[in-house]
Amino acid sequence: MPVSSEAFRAAMARLGAAVNIVTTDGPAGRQGCTASAVCSVTDSPPTLLVCLNRSSDSNAAIKRNGVLCVNVLAHHHDTLSSVFAGLLGHEDPAERFAHGRWETLVTGAPVLADATVVFDARVAQVTEVGTHSVFFAEIEAIRTDPKAGALFWFDRSYHRLPVA
Repeated sequence: MPVSSEAFRAAMARLGAAVNIVTTDGPAGRQGCTASAVCSVTDSPPTLLVCLNRSSDSNAAIKRNGVLCVNVLAHHHDTLSSVFAGLLGHEDPAERFAHGRWETLVTGAPVLADATVVFDARVAQVTEVGTHSVFFAEIEAIRTDPKAGALFWFDRSYHRLPVA
């Protein structure tokens, strides 16, 4: 008997993850969304994978723009995460980017100025799996803030991890 989608989602809620805002900019415009399905693939070349729902406006924009930035959120970014998740009624990308201070590095994708770490990247490959696209992104630039804590998602709620 296969595992149900509901059972899988309930189990995944118990797998904690960093909270990220994945952004892009280019010919398809500026977009961003909250994501927790991000992890390293290899350090040679430095590559991350990012999983996004195929129905997301950000998914289509990243495919067309060919660039993305993973902004790892600091412990005080819970409201910003909710904005980019569309939980506070900010559906228009311009409204979302009105929150926070945004810059750019190499690719032109928006970089959150006070993120814990940012990975500015070019999309090297996309694989479609079920309802999601898996983006393999080669890192062009990294910026870290060693004083920033982290925002973590576990058991369907935010948890703050301050720097010790």
